[in-house]
Amino acid sequence: MRGSLKNVLANKLKPEELSLLYKSYDVIGDIAVTCIPESLEPRSGIIAEAIMQTHKRVKTVLRQGSPILGDLRLRKLEWVRGERKTETFHKEFGCVFKVDLEKCYFSPRLSHERMRIAKLVKLNEVIVNMFAGVGCYSIIIAKHSEAKKIFSIDINPVAVQFMQENIEINKVRERVFPVEGDAKRIVEEKLRNVANRVLMPLPEKAYEYLDFAVLALKPTGGWISYYDFEHSRKDENPVEKTKRKVFEKLQNFNVNFEIPFGRIVRTTGPHWYQVVIDIEVFPN
Repeated sequence: MRGSLKNVLANKLKPEELSLLYKSYDVIGDIAVTCIPESLEPRSGIIAEAIMQTHKRVKTVLRQGSPILGDLRLRKLEWVRGERKTETFHKEFGCVFKVDLEKCYFSPRLSHERMRIAKLVKLNEVIVNMFAGVGCYSIIIAKHSEAKKIFSIDINPVAVQFMQENIEINKVRERVFPVEGDAKRIVEEKLRNVANRVLMPLPEKAYEYLDFAVLALKPTGGWISYYDFEHSRKDENPVEKTKRKVFEKLQNFNVNFEIPFGRIVRTTGPHWYQVVIDIEVFPN
């Protein structure tokens, strides 16, 4: 929790109530999304008003009413204070993203990771983004690199509609190509052996789709940015656990590869981490 928000709430909540609050919340455009425990539900309005007082640009506060679930990565959102809406415009690294938080997946916590990938992209690369959402990775890459083409796949038709709008808003339609459908089928039918780089920013599905990421790469090889959730005890390294899991799977595919980089993107719960590893695939 930001120190200023804690100070605002210090005289409005009891110490035991303050201790129950989650330490962070997301601000996406002019909407704040927060998790409020059921025991504090009667105090939701006070908490929301404190968030709006702390972040002057926030016009709406929503409470997350369920985990992110399903193939479309959606969550239930409950209005708490401010304007009754779920649609907003979010700015990031000079790009603007229109998104409906109730109908599309979006996380501002991946901002650094999106730019990290963009800085890796070389001149004239062809990229396949297997889980593109409203287009954040693809558009930031298009605006901050000299990629040739970025094929942006998503199974959520609403997300693809927003992606198309965002491509127009950010003036990258000559390089970012939205594709609606399941990434397995799209790669198998249309995007075999086309990519220098494949992005897999969906930790829930990346392991299952890894062989299709390899299939999308050119015969000369390339890079795969693979994301996963990993549980690790204090004596374990979540990055190394992810590397071992991927190493075993790629060996079964008879793939020639190295994993030169990995890092924890963020902590998602007690002993749970979102991890990224960059895999370099070589020609056999």
